[in-house]
Amino acid sequence: MVVEAETPTLRTLLARRDLRLRLEGEETALDPDALQRPIRWVHSSDLADPTPFLSDGLALLTTGTQFQGAHEDAAVYVEYVRRLTARGVVGLGFGTEVVRDGIPPQLARACRQERMPLFEVPYRTPFIAVARAGAEAIAAQAYARRSWALAAQRAISLAALRPDGLGATLAELAKQLNTWVGMYDSSGALTREHPNALPSSTAHELQDSVGAVLRRGARAGSSLRIDGVPFTLQTLGRGGHLRGVIAIAAGDLDQEGRGVVTAVVAMAGLALEQQQGLDRARSLLRAGLLQSLRSGDPSLARRIARDLWGGLPVAPIVAAMTDAAAARSDALREWLELRADERRGGVFFGRGDDGLVLIVPVADESLLEEVADRFGVRVGVSDPSGYDAIAGAIEQARVARERGVSAVSHFSQTLRGGVLAVPPTPEGRAVAEAVLAPLRRYDLDHATNLLETVRVWLDHDCSHEASARALGVHRHTIRARIAAAERALEVDLGSFPARADVWAALRVSES
Repeated sequence: MVVEAETPTLRTLLARRDLRLRLEGEETALDPDALQRPIRWVHSSDLADPTPFLSDGLALLTTGTQFQGAHEDAAVYVEYVRRLTARGVVGLGFGTEVVRDGIPPQLARACRQERMPLFEVPYRTPFIAVARAGAEAIAAQAYARRSWALAAQRAISLAALRPDGLGATLAELAKQLNTWVGMYDSSGALTREHPNALPSSTAHELQDSVGAVLRRGARAGSSLRIDGVPFTLQTLGRGGHLRGVIAIAAGDLDQEGRGVVTAVVAMAGLALEQQQGLDRARSLLRAGLLQSLRSGDPSLARRIARDLWGGLPVAPIVAAMTDAAAARSDALREWLELRADERRGGVFFGRGDDGLVLIVPVADESLLEEVADRFGVRVGVSDPSGYDAIAGAIEQARVARERGVSAVSHFSQTLRGGVLAVPPTPEGRAVAEAVLAPLRRYDLDHATNLLETVRVWLDHDCSHEASARALGVHRHTIRARIAAAERALEVDLGSFPARADVWAALRVSES
């Protein structure tokens, strides 16, 4: 096990007894984290303005020669400390008994005013010793972090060899980073998380952010903050073909931490790409089994489904069909695979000729509502059926999908409109227009209204009196118009077949 080295800070530097450093003033006068800020280096300078040669995160040592002409001018000390604070210096060490005894009171006052940690470096402690102590601490931490990264990557590599390699890898990453790690599939659904679930409000907002990343479709890493918690998002897969997102409840990781995450992202991406090949094979198998069911012989499908997925859904079942485009949706199929694994034998699906077909028990139709809502597709649902009539149920689902106006439409709802409520084919429209064309030509040539009269007459059960009242004319006028329509159509509208043909043509032309 790798032992983590203590982060070099001003507090750890002051705690070195061999250096005999002493904090000037009370710690309570400083910011709460003033002594806990990491030190990136220890530097010494007696320049009046050393900031052009400094970087943030330094502890600066000085003997105070730059103040020899300042006497008691407080402004000189205040401006000096302000420059250091603005540059990001984390602490100032004053070497006493070199130029003067003790720390200048004006410098101590300026440091208290700017809340800059000030410490005394006694004469017998050379600056080089303080700098070396800082360098040793920085080197020790860097070594410890490199050792941790190597050990973490080894542990993650071993986790990848377990049966659920991807899940074990993510669990190990969460353990190594000591934080929450979640994985989202290409639809934006959370499929794995370790070690515990996030609060619901945080989880919902994070899922929305993941969905936005996936919709952009570009490979990227991004950071965000939710309820005060920083998160890092890393996409999986190729640009334009993203396979998911790994989310980590951590902000800026150091180089070693980023290296470990990069290794996990690469392993997860490879695992998902390999899984894609298996998904294609599984999709072809499901499509073949669906054809077997539609042929009226469910025995093969039952046997294979039992071995692979725990069986087929228990009858009575309903068949459902999505949009044709949904059959090509990797995200939908991945999501259904997960639901199939969770509900062993509770759902079957396969790609049909013009859509994705789903089969679920009658009592579990809520899954179809979830599919429509989550993926924005239309779903047609059949009446309850057994497997002996599955082909008819699938056709009912297709009709319900085509005729439905809501996200989830049931075949029973479509029956209320009758047979002619089914959307006509182009051929049907052409035939209907051909039947009605003689009436349209007659009306155009003679400035009559035979077409409308025939429509009203048929809608009023061929009653001359009722039709006359509806049109505001005499019943003999209706009788004369119907006779003219018969001559134009060259049919006897006194027969039921002729009336039915003209009525059907009117309905198709109006749809």
